Amino acid sequence: MNTHQTLTVTVENRVATVTLNRPEVRNAFNETTITELALAFDELGRREDVRAIVLAANGVAFCAGADLNWMKKMAGYSDAENLDDATRLADMLRTIYLCPKPVVAKVQGDCYAGGMGLVAACDVVVAVEEANFCLSEVKLGLIPATISPYVIKAMGENAARRYFLTAERFSAREAYRIGFAHEISTADELDEHVAGIVRALATNSPNAVAEAKVLVRDMAGKEVTDALLLDSAQRIANIRSSLEGREGVASFLEKRKPSWLN
Repeated sequence: MNTHQTLTVTVENRVATVTLNRPEVRNAFNETTITELALAFDELGRREDVRAIVLAANGVAFCAGADLNWMKKMAGYSDAENLDDATRLADMLRTIYLCPKPVVAKVQGDCYAGGMGLVAACDVVVAVEEANFCLSEVKLGLIPATISPYVIKAMGENAARRYFLTAERFSAREAYRIGFAHEISTADELDEHVAGIVRALATNSPNAVAEAKVLVRDMAGKEVTDALLLDSAQRIANIRSSLEGREGVASFLEKRKPSWLN
């Protein structure tokens, strides 16, 4: 039974789906959503029966950013309360980003402001071709600070210079062009498109997938030094001698399925 107020969480065939479920407010998030997302991804990241996670949403929009009632409440916060509130959001985004399971964002509608942070924290992003994106914070006298580490990684510094400053709305095709979205899909094909990616993820070694996520984070943007080369060599040595590493090579040589597919 789902016990969340703002989400639904299901697990089926080793795939978890976390669905934003406030369609009446375009899935805008508040403090409850932040807490529930952090707890859900922490729990799912620990579950051995979960191989991949899909972050989805109900309704016409994926996420409109911060809830207006929550924003009204924040207007009366002290500096300390504002910092505490922002830190909880930062911690939630980090939980998604560092989740040991691969996370696929299924963006079925518009994605604005903080919603773009949710998407950017995921590993793979598939967006419906009708979706629009917008980093609208500066229109309200704010900046996309808490989501910036993930959004800049996803779209790159050059694109961020434009869209952080202009708050222009841009299309899914533009999101794909700048690298924010990995794929764009028709609405009719979105479910199957995401399902295909999830099927690919679920057939791979769970340990190797988790280590590959860490590898990308640790290697991106680093200068190629002797220390980095040694680090990379140590990682492949470690994975070769791991249980799943040995099983994967053995199953390949013996022309059988690896044990994690049983």
